Amino acid sequence: QVQLVESGGGLVQAGGSLRLSCAASRNIYTFSAMGWYRQSPGNQRELVALITSTGDTNYADSVKGRFTISRDNAKLLTLQMNNLKAEDTAVYYCKAIVSYPYEYWGQGTQVTVSS
Repeated sequence: QVQLVESGGGLVQAGGSLRLSCAASRNIYTFSAMGWYRQSPGNQRELVALITSTGDTNYADSVKGRFTISRDNAKLLTLQMNNLKAEDTAVYYCKAIVSYPYEYWGQGTQVTVSS
């Protein structure tokens, strides 16, 4: 079992920055991968950024060059979001992929970008 707690969401103006954190109850370097996902009203949850156990990263085209995913320490995953746009408004979720089929989600944190 893995507990994940997101924080850092809030209200920001377009062009601003936010840093999301995901605190894990276990060593995240032992996981197959971790990711950030987001879901806005009426839309499906979508992948924002992923980092594998080897440190490889993958980003949605819509956030490339603006967002950075990183593992700050053994129990903290972060998402640095710069140059935020109104379309980035969503609930952001942290996901731990320990090893198939064991996957865990956090409760989500709201990000609202005003234009």
